[in-house]
Amino acid sequence: MLCSGTRIKTRKRNIAAPLDPSAFADAVVQIYLDNAGDLELVARSIESSDLNFSRYGDTFFEVVFAGGRTQPGTLKPDEGECHPYSIIECEATRDAILLSVIYIQKILRRRPFLIKNLENVMRRLLQSLELFEENERKKLAIFTALAFSQKLSGLPPETVFQPLLKDNLVAKGLVLSFMTDFFKDYLVDNSLDDLISLLKRGKIEDDLLQFFPSTKRSAEGFSEHFTKAGLVPLVEYNEKKIFEVKLKEMKSALTTQIVEESDMSEVIETVKQRVKDAKLPDIEVIRILWDVIMDAVQWSGKNQQQNANSALRQVKTWAKLLNSFCTSGNIELELIYKVQMQCYEDAKLMKLFPEIVRSLYDQDVLAEDTILHWFRKGTNPKGRYAF
Repeated sequence: MLCSGTRIKTRKRNIAAPLDPSAFADAVVQIYLDNAGDLELVARSIESSDLNFSRYGDTFFEVVFAGGRTQPGTLKPDEGECHPYSIIECEATRDAILLSVIYIQKILRRRPFLIKNLENVMRRLLQSLELFEENERKKLAIFTALAFSQKLSGLPPETVFQPLLKDNLVAKGLVLSFMTDFFKDYLVDNSLDDLISLLKRGKIEDDLLQFFPSTKRSAEGFSEHFTKAGLVPLVEYNEKKIFEVKLKEMKSALTTQIVEESDMSEVIETVKQRVKDAKLPDIEVIRILWDVIMDAVQWSGKNQQQNANSALRQVKTWAKLLNSFCTSGNIELELIYKVQMQCYEDAKLMKLFPEIVRSLYDQDVLAEDTILHWFRKGTNPKGRYAF
């Protein structure tokens, strides 16, 4: 307890406007003591006081969080009085800490300029996680989650999250523990989409692994940790994000090779390696290949026949690439559906569907049975009967 060993005075007295931070802290502490920690009454007393918040805003929030003014660079109480009703001293429950969040919200509504002081103190506290006990760090995590859930007067997420990324805090696992508690408490009142939006505003959404110590910084470590913590939706989101990144990287590498007309065997090997690394489903691979091949077509725009010739030439040139990954009837059928959708949606290709399918058949990419199956039982109706 930060106030341990400090004499607590409970008598009421007139408080003169303090002229230094120590006297200001004592005055705020006295308001807490006079009202026996009833935050509703404390808020009223503070609102009616003539305390100089514009000058001592940081000191005020030190008293709110720690119970009294702290010594520079530490969490130790400075000389003077302190009170036992601080956030660090309350119960580590959402209900108990929510009272402090509501209390701070009331203060900020009357004095919105204090949000900067709240940011300053929170930044200092979060950068000092190693000075707190585990239970105290949990209280800070709960407070942070509730502060964002309650939309605490525009508290910027970046101000809160970025200070956590100190190498020593991350290495000790303190940041991971804090963020785990934060995620669990925030998701009690909010959706995963809300959380992701918050992380984006905090500029940390792109790489959640930065919270992990280097020895545990892997996709597997992420999944194992947050699955054990009961945060499966977050695990699924991260896996999807990793998948999308690898998909984008594969498309980029493949596009470069196709535009540069690299050797076919080199392109096939690149795809195989990317597929292995990203663990891409076979059906997803054939979709990517078709998109990249057609995106690289040089559309002249002069007339329809020239565009048609360019598209068919591209299909013929890269048919061997498609053939290497059309390893089953289901994948061939998926390729037909992919061609069908593009021809249906792209005016330049509307009349090319039969010719593209015929070219893929001639190049042994599509089997006759697959084409007949599509004709008899094709499930996608878009343009099917016209084609």
